[in-house]
Amino acid sequence: MRALKMNGTGNAFLLIDARQGPVEIRAETISRWRQECNFDQVLLLAPSEIGDARYRIWNCDASEVGACGNGARCAAWFLMRESGETTALLDTAYGLTQARRVADFRVSVDLGPARTDWRDIPLAREMDTRALDYTLTIGDLTVSQPGAVSMGNPHIVFDVPDLKGFPIEKLGRLAEHDALFPERVNAGFMQVLDRSHIRLRVWERGAGLTKACGTGAAAAIVAGHRKGFLNRQCHVSVDGGELVSDWKDDNHVWLEGPVELEGEVELDL
Repeated sequence: MRALKMNGTGNAFLLIDARQGPVEIRAETISRWRQECNFDQVLLLAPSEIGDARYRIWNCDASEVGACGNGARCAAWFLMRESGETTALLDTAYGLTQARRVADFRVSVDLGPARTDWRDIPLAREMDTRALDYTLTIGDLTVSQPGAVSMGNPHIVFDVPDLKGFPIEKLGRLAEHDALFPERVNAGFMQVLDRSHIRLRVWERGAGLTKACGTGAAAAIVAGHRKGFLNRQCHVSVDGGELVSDWKDDNHVWLEGPVELEGEVELDL
């Protein structure tokens, strides 16, 4: 069957439209597909009675997750291109998600409410999620007191003075599998440039270091604003380009950025 190869600000996806018939996603098929065409996540569109499509996400390690912000923007772009409309409604694991077309290849999506209770992350024990009593150490390098936010998936965000040469892969892998996070965790590392602009890199659970992480961008703005050093709307510079994250007064976080259609691929099911 045919699938689309897309990316949202460099975050690479394989988009499968299964609205006309079921498609079974298995670990061995994801592994084979990834050898044929590199990607971070598999996105699947299925029939929905309440939205334009049911939206599901699998990491490249075959673990299914509930949220992916850049993936939602790509899926919504595909649906809006098909319908000719300027809005789309995705039926997701964390509720209905609204998206709107900002320009030809630019989409904004409502990622839903930011959740900051320790049980919502979730954590293994009660902590203040504004600044966790949590430290990572490699050699003489130590990072500590990350903010914790759930954007439909668990995130921690560390503030670091400079990301150049920073060992994201080593620290991210340690955090992902720490017992404090029973569902594993996405680990973000944020360099604050000013109150409305950050540089961000994210180690994603099940995918590793990616060029962009949409829910990570949302979590970073929430974490930084809760600590008092970021505005509610910020530009987020990631390896794949630029995003805009806006934490609205109703607690919902909107994510805006570019999408790219790279082409079609033929998948062996």
